[in-house]
Amino acid sequence: MTRSTIGALEREVLLQFLIEAVVLAALGGAIGIVLATCALIGLSVLMSVPYAFNPGVNLLSFVFSAGIGVLFGYFQARRGSIQSRRCGMNELSASPT
Repeated sequence: MTRSTIGALEREVLLQFLIEAVVLAALGGAIGIVLATCALIGLSVLMSVPYAFNPGVNLLSFVFSAGIGVLFGYFQARRGSIQSRRCGMNELSASPT
């Protein structure tokens, strides 16, 4: 059974999907920053050049990643919140009582 079939508003389902999309995008951005930082530290040691951590660039990449999650996650969340209601209604009508 889906949330919308048990009484959740479409807005609540949309918010749940949107939060999930933003959390996943932000988590992916954070993992990307960590991997890139590790790779750059390794390359700086290999090339014997100093490594300078720039928090502004890392913050910008993190915000960009979360923004992509909001932008593209909204459309998928909107579609999912509408479809979950339809699928839930189909489940209720198909289940034997």
